[in-house]
Amino acid sequence: MPGKLLYNLFLFLYSTGIRIASSWNPKAKKWVAGRRNIFAVINQKLQTTNRQPQTVWMHCASLGEFEQGRPLLEELRMDASTGAANELRIVLTFFSPSGYEIMKDYKAADHIFYLPVDSPAHAARFMDAVNPSLVLWVKYEYWFYYLQEISRRKIPLLLVSGIFRPGQPFFRWYGGIWRQMLSCFTHFFVQNQESEDLLLQLGFSSQVSLNGDTRFDRVIEIAEKHQPVPGIDAFCGNSPVLVAGSTWEEDEIELLHFINQHPQVKFIIAPHEVDKENLEQVKKRYPNSIFYSELISKLQPPGSNILIIDNVGMLSRLYRYAHITYVGGGFGEDGVHNVLEAAVYGKPVVFGPVYDKFIEAAGLVEAGGAISAEGLIKLEELLNNLLNDEEVRKRKGEAARQYVYEHAGASSKIIQFIQENRLLTR
Repeated sequence: MPGKLLYNLFLFLYSTGIRIASSWNPKAKKWVAGRRNIFAVINQKLQTTNRQPQTVWMHCASLGEFEQGRPLLEELRMDASTGAANELRIVLTFFSPSGYEIMKDYKAADHIFYLPVDSPAHAARFMDAVNPSLVLWVKYEYWFYYLQEISRRKIPLLLVSGIFRPGQPFFRWYGGIWRQMLSCFTHFFVQNQESEDLLLQLGFSSQVSLNGDTRFDRVIEIAEKHQPVPGIDAFCGNSPVLVAGSTWEEDEIELLHFINQHPQVKFIIAPHEVDKENLEQVKKRYPNSIFYSELISKLQPPGSNILIIDNVGMLSRLYRYAHITYVGGGFGEDGVHNVLEAAVYGKPVVFGPVYDKFIEAAGLVEAGGAISAEGLIKLEELLNNLLNDEEVRKRKGEAARQYVYEHAGASSKIIQFIQENRLLTR
């Protein structure tokens, strides 16, 4: 089968390339190191705990996908009627170091592993070790041999917060092997009407539910259980605050002139990449700035009005302190990052022009809670308008918050499906 040959060639080239890159790239190094003797690690950890009645396995490509799957995982973990933990063993896997390294100590999962590289032998060994009763695949990242092995064993497999576009291989003439992967799923929970229609065209008429995005549930949970970030109240004081999250070089350059022209505003910059080299570059762009690690080591607020966040994990809480939020990625090729983390707090959201592939960003714009800026001049005009017009700021902020809350509940619908179909009942 030509498709399978090409897929195997891809696996070989990817694995070889990342091993070569591991000699100089920190992420590639962690990817390789995390999979060293992986089956010995998996077998040892699974055999040292009492076997639970049933196992749920959730796979996420990286941190963003985990945040989508997390509300569902935590609802499965807890019995809503008693508030006690269900008797389930939960196994969580990641493909990327940016997911695994941050969440490797996550308490709601019993075991967290890197997913071994896809192959017939690896898929069979992994399934033998984990022996899941239910498999949850979050959003995307399709591994042929794993999906085939799950299907062969007749284990229920649900796609969570799936999203599909016409240009994907599933819907092209050469996409036979990709359509085989789709045929392994028991049910698809998709985010939008286009995704449902595309799957219906392939004949999945009874296996698709238009369910929305579970990430809405996650950001609401974070906002409603807000934990203050140490030092931020003191840094902000009574000044207007702009929080710029998940920024890349393009975003930081676009913001530079506005920041320099507004010394009365407090700016919190959270770069997407927090490795030492990138943080040094950000510091050079904003020489009168201070790192968060420096802020909390001092007894008094700094004289600078620019704070650079030099860690990961607190951005979703930082947006609460903003009067205006800016979400990065929209001036780059890959597009804007998670806008919901900012919108849930009732703050207007600003981002660059590349957002067409992100339905939540487009939805926020349509709802009036977000604004896309085409370039430097338009960006500064938008930010100045929001900064100077409190009424506009509040109106857009409320529209953003309302948009998020109107789309809540996707996780509960999946739980209901699992219960109604007795997927976790022997």
